[in-house]
Amino acid sequence: MTAFLTSRRTMLRGLGVSMALPWMESLRVWGQEAGTTAASGEAPIRFGVLFSGNGFHKDHWWAKGSGADMELGKVLEPLNPFREKMLFVRGLYNEEALKGNIHSSQTGNLLSGAPLESGGGIRSGTSIDQLLAQSYGQTTKVPSLVLGCEKANPSVHKNYSMLYSSHISWSSPTTPTPLEVYPALAFDRLFRDESSKGDKSVLDAVLEDAGDLRRSISLRDQQKLDEYLSSVREVEQRIARAGQRGELQGWKPTLDKPNIPRPSDGIPQDIAEHMRLMCDILVLGFQTDSTRLCTLKLNNDHSSLRFPNLNVDYMIHHLLSHQESDDWLKVNRFFIEQYAYIAAKLDAIQEGERTALDNTMLMYCSSMHTGSHDATKLPVVILGKGGGKLETGRVLDYLDKPNRKMCSLYLSLMDKFGLKLDRFGDSTERLIEV
Repeated sequence: MTAFLTSRRTMLRGLGVSMALPWMESLRVWGQEAGTTAASGEAPIRFGVLFSGNGFHKDHWWAKGSGADMELGKVLEPLNPFREKMLFVRGLYNEEALKGNIHSSQTGNLLSGAPLESGGGIRSGTSIDQLLAQSYGQTTKVPSLVLGCEKANPSVHKNYSMLYSSHISWSSPTTPTPLEVYPALAFDRLFRDESSKGDKSVLDAVLEDAGDLRRSISLRDQQKLDEYLSSVREVEQRIARAGQRGELQGWKPTLDKPNIPRPSDGIPQDIAEHMRLMCDILVLGFQTDSTRLCTLKLNNDHSSLRFPNLNVDYMIHHLLSHQESDDWLKVNRFFIEQYAYIAAKLDAIQEGERTALDNTMLMYCSSMHTGSHDATKLPVVILGKGGGKLETGRVLDYLDKPNRKMCSLYLSLMDKFGLKLDRFGDSTERLIEV
């Protein structure tokens, strides 16, 4: 029986498909032989980064107080249910990002603090998520999942490559990590052995193996397995529907109906549906332990997205960010609602005594505080307790402190994954409060 459970603890398998299992009480060694130091039966820690470009409304990005009594500005109000699991960090910055004072020079090193090559060249630094992927992430099927909702821009703007504005994850100083903007392909990456469309769904392919497992686990785990498989089916169906409705948001077809057969896979025309699909795929990746590391770039810095779903379709995101208007606030809240949606989904997944959110550090950040290119104090929020390693329900203000480097935060976070470095980016010291 032990051999049976261990063989299916990590994956359900079918023809051309492998699908990782969620945490289950019946499978006590879940997540351990991957080389982690967690106690037997404990779920692993995950790290996720959500990014939106162009900053936020200057008057409404703030937090004060602590715990359930924490007060949040209007941008952050969607996070009210998670105040006790929140760490709000004010005043951190990347010194190298101040040199160009434009979008590209402030985004390309957001997760590394590295100097950027100008003149249209491409050189940044390996980002925190990819450093973790090289060590911690190697124990999962997908070392890191890198998602986006707006395609990369390869042009040059004011002497800096716009690829810097399009990528927050870097596998090496000269290589931005490939960005997946197609929900179907992101889904396939998690669950298919090859990223190609099969004759039947991922779920159909593993049902026989799932049936064998179901007979050997507790009633509670049977319910958990059924809920998990249902959530996989729901995402599959939503991807199939979304693929019938058009291409990338921002691109408008010239005909009411296509005059050629459309590809079987695509990107939703509705940006809200696109973002929600990517949010659900992030959650599934963590829930199944297919990956423990994910970045989700909701838009580019210098973004061209529009928001007809919010009745804000008269101006692209970048231009809107230069106004401190009610519509700008509405768009800000829409982005934070995606963050809150992921947090709620993770918090509803029970993993022993903790939830999946408790076992995650989910960071939200942007490359500037406001649309006026103010990168002297970056917006940073972390939800989740990192498996009990992160004290939450707090506001930390570093604006007037000597050590206020973003890379100091990253050194502290990497410590919690067992990756202890003497230096990262421009920092050699941790934030001792984190």
